[in-house]
Formats: sequence, C-alpha cells, structure tokens
Amino acid sequence: MGLAYDRLGSGPPLVLLHGVGHRRQAWGAVLDRLAPHRDVIAVDLPGHGESPPLERGVPLVDALLGPVTALLDDLGVTRPHVAGNSLGGRLALEAAVAGWAVSATGLSPAGFWRNEREPAVARATFRAMEVAGGRLRRFGPALSRRTAGRALLYGVTVKRPSRITAEQALGDMTAFLAAHDALEAVLAGLPAFTGQVPDGIPVTIAWGTKDRLLRPPQVLVARARLPQARIRPLPGCGHCPMTDDPALVADVLLQGSGRVASRPAEGSAR
Repeated sequence: MGLAYDRLGSGPPLVLLHGVGHRRQAWGAVLDRLAPHRDVIAVDLPGHGESPPLERGVPLVDALLGPVTALLDDLGVTRPHVAGNSLGGRLALEAAVAGWAVSATGLSPAGFWRNEREPAVARATFRAMEVAGGRLRRFGPALSRRTAGRALLYGVTVKRPSRITAEQALGDMTAFLAAHDALEAVLAGLPAFTGQVPDGIPVTIAWGTKDRLLRPPQVLVARARLPQARIRPLPGCGHCPMTDDPALVADVLLQGSGRVASRPAEGSAR
C-alpha cells in the first residue's frame, strides 16, 4: 500500500508535505489558489493520515521521504517543486539537499533550533497536546463546533482558530492522536538541519511572526545555514499558517516554486 495523496490542478508539479501529527488536508485552504498554476500533489507522510505506518530501522529522513519518492516515481513525476510546513518544510529542504527537488519552500521548517532548550520545549508541547487530546477526545465534536473550542485545541499551532472549519478541526484531532507512533519517532530522532542545498536550487523560508511552537527567531539560524535562501515573514500567522492567511501562504508557495502571484485586494474572500 502506497502513500495516500490528493492531486489536482495543472502546471509544474508542486508536492506539499505537512507537519508531524498533521495530514494532507492541512493544505485545504490554499489548494484552490494553487491549482490554476500548479499540478499539486498533497501527501500524507508515512505514519500519518491514511498512509501506512512509518518504517522502523531506517534513518528517519529516509523513512519519511523514501515513500514520497516512490509515490512520485509511480506518478511519473520527476524533480518537482517541494514545499512543506514544520517537519514537512524540513523534508522539503532535505529533498533539495538530495537534488531531486527543483525548488524547496519551508514554512517554519523544523531543525533550526538556537539551543538545546528549544527542541526540548517543542517535544514537551507535542506530548502535552497528546495528553490533552486524549482527555478531550470525547468532547472533540462539541469543541470543534465552537471557536473557543478550536482555540483550546489548536491555539499553539494557529493564530486564527476561527478560520478552521469544524470538520477540519475534528479530523485533525483524530489524525493527530492516530499518528502517535510517527510522532514519537520524529520527536526522538529528528536532528538539527545541517545539509547543503546545491547551487541553483531556489530555497524559500517563511516564518509566522506569531509562531508559538518554533519561535520566529529561529529564522536567523535558517538564514545563517542557508544564506542563499529567500526569507519571508508571515505577519500575524502561527506555526501552521495555511488557514491563518491562505492568500499570503499561496503567494509564498507560488513564488517559491517560480511564479509571482498577486494577492487579492483587501476584503476579498479567503
């Protein structure tokens, strides 16, 4: 059984990778903005969503990206643009390091900690979210229907929980708890990013200015390790910015993958 994925749109291929404990539906708010310009492939990473479990006994990055490259081979996709959020952003950079991504875009990518405390805090936060999610599981449908409930569930990862639909909130909660084994493997085994992206592969790093999980100053570490990267702030956005500001995130993804897109006028639907 291969990875679960959604594919839509036309144009150059753009692979979207979600964060740890998340699922491919994380990108739902931006898909309509991307599809007219890109052949979008949103993937459930191994051990997440509807994909098979993460393979054990294999280096973590290989276990996560190997099935992605196998899926792309099956789809006949070579050298796509790759973008991701958090863990997915880190994997997009690893794809660029490996030379099979034609560009890489990371939204608050993991692995740019300034000190040992920061990854420890991130691990503790995820584990606290697991405990809280388990205790609140039976209240999930009721919490997901209310903005205050969504803020309780996702206040750490998004700045504007009112923009998450009730259906997405409940699905994300279920998926997060189901991804326990993959979450534990990532929290225990993801090292700092030290790779070298080959010359000629464009890199974009974007960071939510309200990110409470991976703090915005980590972008300074990313800038130092990837001096060729284009750095973009995501004003008012949290760790998972796709629902916080879909128009801005879509622009970042399109520009990062080679197309300049104009944001809609103020007051347009998001």
